[in-house]
Amino acid sequence: MTLGSVPCRFAVVVLAVILTACRSAAPPQTSSAPAAAGNNGGRYVLENDIAVNEPIDLDAIREVVPKIESRTSAGNKSPYTINGRTYRVLQDERDYTEVGVASWYGRKFHGHLTSNGEKYDMFQLSAAHTTLPIPSYIRVTNLDNGRSVIARVNDRGPFHPGRVVDMSYAGAVLLGYANKGTARVRVESIVPGSRGQVPQSAGPAAPLPEPRTAAPVVFATTSVESVATERQLIEADEGSEYLQIGAFATESSARNLQSRLQGMTMMGVVIHPETAANGTLLYKVRVGPLAGDAEVQSLQDAVAAARMGTPFKVRL
Repeated sequence: MTLGSVPCRFAVVVLAVILTACRSAAPPQTSSAPAAAGNNGGRYVLENDIAVNEPIDLDAIREVVPKIESRTSAGNKSPYTINGRTYRVLQDERDYTEVGVASWYGRKFHGHLTSNGEKYDMFQLSAAHTTLPIPSYIRVTNLDNGRSVIARVNDRGPFHPGRVVDMSYAGAVLLGYANKGTARVRVESIVPGSRGQVPQSAGPAAPLPEPRTAAPVVFATTSVESVATERQLIEADEGSEYLQIGAFATESSARNLQSRLQGMTMMGVVIHPETAANGTLLYKVRVGPLAGDAEVQSLQDAVAAARMGTPFKVRL
C-alpha cells in the first residue's frame, strides 16, 4: 500500500513501531470528564476513546477502490439539523476539496451503525463527513507528514466546529495521527468513472463488499438525527448499550425471538416498540444492558450460527 509520497517499506516500519507501543501498553481508559483547556476534547482524545484491545492487523486493512454505487435515502436526508446547525448534503461532490482538522473514532463506536445502516468497523478504512453524499469516496492527506489514504464515506460527522472529517481508527493509523487524536488534512472527493478520479496509487486490492440490503437500514434508525443523538450519547458515556437482534412489524414475531434469546443468554431480552421512518410501528428485540465483551461476542456468534440475524450495538 502506498501512503502518499512515503515508500511503503518505510511506512510499514513506522506503523509497526506505533503498533508495538499499543501492544505493550494497557488500553487507555474511557472518561467522561471534560478536557482541559487547549486539549482536543471529547472522543477525539485517546483518554476519552479506546483505540484497540488487540493489535491491529495491517494486512487485514482492505485498500479502498472507488466504484460506482447506488445511493438511497438512508444517510442522505437533506437538510438535517444537529446541535442547532443545519447541514445540506451535496448533490454533486465533484471538485470538492477542503483543508481542516481530521479526528478519528474507535472502540466506543465499534459495532454500532453508521448513518447508512452499515456496522462501523474501526479496523477498516471509512470516514464520516457532514455534507458529502453517502456512500462516496475521498482522498485524505495528512499535511504534516504527506501520507494519504482513500476512504469510503458511510457516516455523518464530526459535529464539532473546525473539524472536516472523522476517520476510522484504521485510517488514523495509516495517516500517522492515531496517537495524537487530530491532524491537519486535505480532503478531496473522488468520483468513480470520472476522468482522472481514480488515483493510480489505489493499486490492485480486494473490492469492497456489496452494499447491505435496504431492510436493516429501515429497521436501524428513524433519521440522521437519531444516529447523531446516539453518537453523542456514546461520546458522553451516557445511556446503556444494547445488542439489537431484530425488528418486526408484529409483536408476536418479536416475542417469538425474545423467547429463543432468553434461552441463550443470562442478560435481559427486551422489546422496544418504535416508529420507523416510514411511520410504521416496529418491535425491536434487544439484549442488554450489555456486560463484558466476551459474553457479547459469544452471543453474537450464537445468533449468527442460529441464522437469527446480524446483531449490532445501540445506545439508549
